[in-house]
Amino acid sequence: MTKIRVAVLFGGRSSEHSVSCVSASGVMRALDQQKYDVTAIGISQGGRWFQMDANTAYSMADGQVPVVPEYGEGAALSPDPEVLKSQLGEIDVVFPVLHGPWGEDGTIQGLLELAAIPYVGSGVLASAAGMDKITMKVLLAHAGLEVGSFVAVTDRQWLTEQNACVDAIRALGFPVFVKPARAGSSRGISKVKQESELVAAIEEARTHDPRIIVEAGVEKARELECGVLSGDRGTVSASRVAEIVVGGQHEFYDFDAKYLEDSAELVVPADLKIDVELELQAMAIRAFEALGCEGLARVDFFLDSMNTLIINEVNTMPGFTPISMFPRMWQVSGIEYGELIDTLIADALRRGTGLR
Repeated sequence: MTKIRVAVLFGGRSSEHSVSCVSASGVMRALDQQKYDVTAIGISQGGRWFQMDANTAYSMADGQVPVVPEYGEGAALSPDPEVLKSQLGEIDVVFPVLHGPWGEDGTIQGLLELAAIPYVGSGVLASAAGMDKITMKVLLAHAGLEVGSFVAVTDRQWLTEQNACVDAIRALGFPVFVKPARAGSSRGISKVKQESELVAAIEEARTHDPRIIVEAGVEKARELECGVLSGDRGTVSASRVAEIVVGGQHEFYDFDAKYLEDSAELVVPADLKIDVELELQAMAIRAFEALGCEGLARVDFFLDSMNTLIINEVNTMPGFTPISMFPRMWQVSGIEYGELIDTLIADALRRGTGLR
């Protein structure tokens, strides 16, 4: 049997570089060597592309974060299919295990469309919309989904209308969460309890992205997540729901709680009434379709004290280690990690590229 040649892309220029390395490591270890021929391509933090060893294991053990080195054997994905073939040979499908800008935001997806190479996950538009929390919430709200109150702060507004921005945020009430609009893994996020902390929090978020979103806090809320998969003939399915219970000194699920400390409990499946879980699953699928997602997504929710479900965000390329939430939710839903990867690659090959 001819093997399927899979190129796994990881690393990248975003602040989620190390998370991408760990996710890709899990994917590459799980790819069946009898079925797949794997090419590993690492993108350094400086934006250089290198051929990597697909057997390299990346982890965040002992607080260390892995990186793609700035040296090695060069690699590139050319938008010219013939040039690409001469550089890397035949590639059947790409698994872009990239998180954040310059990877999860439609940029890599556009390159792969030009090169006519099928790839795992959403296309250009859905990837870009899912990456930008402001655009994402506008589209979801237009589809009739509850997204909570928020204020968008652009670079121009902050530089020229700072007082007006603060007034608009004050109207949300405190606490608020200040976030970079186009970042993930809780990088640059601050919980602001009083107005005196606001400017410093916005400036911190602006070190990650000049485009900022400020969200009204949802007090005493449960944090819930649901995985979504697309399949043959346009079918879309939702996983069992999971819950994040944050402990220790963390007031929310920040980067350290996610990756460097054992301070969050991941409950899979969540202890929910069946009607709440069914409603959440239906909302997750509606969000997936509202953004035009393909392949996979993880939809994150808050369940407030009045049992109202609020969509926090849609992740079009969620963390993908064997113990990440997305694979764990599908495991309890009956799809093991390796089978999940097979399903995503088969879906990418079925969809192909181009207008669809």
